[in-house]
Amino acid sequence: MSDQTTAERVVANRSARYKRKKKKATGKTIVGRILLVLFTTILAIVLALAITVATIVKGPSEAAKELFVSTVLESGNLKFLANVFLTPEEVQEIVDRVSMKKMDTNIDTELIHTDTEVKGNFDENGVEIVDVKGRDYIATLMIVKDPSKVIVGSTYPWQEKGETLDVIVERMGAIGGVNGGLYAADLNKGGSPYGVCVSNGEIQYNAPEGWPGLYLIGLDNNNLLRIVNIEGWNRTKLKEFIETEGIRDAVAFQEESSDVNNHFVPLVINGEPRELAGAGSGRNPRTAIGQRADGAILLLVTDGRGSGGHLGATAADLIAVMTKYGAVNAANLDGGSSSCMFYNDEWYRTSVTLYYANKSWNLPTAFCVMKGGE
Repeated sequence: MSDQTTAERVVANRSARYKRKKKKATGKTIVGRILLVLFTTILAIVLALAITVATIVKGPSEAAKELFVSTVLESGNLKFLANVFLTPEEVQEIVDRVSMKKMDTNIDTELIHTDTEVKGNFDENGVEIVDVKGRDYIATLMIVKDPSKVIVGSTYPWQEKGETLDVIVERMGAIGGVNGGLYAADLNKGGSPYGVCVSNGEIQYNAPEGWPGLYLIGLDNNNLLRIVNIEGWNRTKLKEFIETEGIRDAVAFQEESSDVNNHFVPLVINGEPRELAGAGSGRNPRTAIGQRADGAILLLVTDGRGSGGHLGATAADLIAVMTKYGAVNAANLDGGSSSCMFYNDEWYRTSVTLYYANKSWNLPTAFCVMKGGE
């Protein structure tokens, strides 16, 4: 009886081991099939993207080619696509065709009167929110009655990682804001700005060297929006300018039309819209700042890159919105996945990047709107 029981136990153990091995093998097979399907799907997507890009850049439509090249050159991670099927010379030729005319940014301060009555449907914070719709974008325009309420908020002293816009707004004791200027955006760290940062008269970052087409964008002690070409300046000259001109809050953004970048800054100067060749740029999410003749500040943020089915706004779109709402002076700020707007505990515009679609990227700077204003 005992021998029979032992034999049965051995058989049972072998059967159990067989079942476990079979189950393990089946599991590996399933995982293998899933990985194969995933790899095949990714490969199909890459091939489809390559075919699409090739069709655009090699197709008969020059307008589609120009739009594609201009758009990807404004992005952070997709610039390489412009050179996949085109030589640098071909890319530069396209950029030259759609680039804007150079613009003198010497602002006539007599055109802005901050002591006049400001009209609008402002809330208790002196802010009016306006919904804007364009051909291939939607946008939110924040009109700030009192320009002295618009400041630059930052994460200074700089760390490895920046903060989302809502956190910067809270840090500054503000009620809302939009993303600011040029910054180190690699891996969404956002820990440090580029070029310049001035907050409440304090120079928190000063390194303008080596940036082609660098502009200072901000407000002075007279609450006037300043858009200043600082290309080629060193730190000493920039510091002297900030102190002499009384720049109280400012960031930097870059203008460069090349086969590497396609960025732009001035939009409207002294009431004159910038002269464009076509749309002046590709289509992307945008952030822009402007000032009306009565001193009110305009903060505009658009969607794009597939968000809501929209490609985004062009330079021509920004100019059209800014002039429609009375901007005497206006400038383009950092855009793309950085574009965002937060006001009164609500996100009006968030990052278009999938993982950050319900908030902003990490940022080092932002144009913030302080509480109060009526």
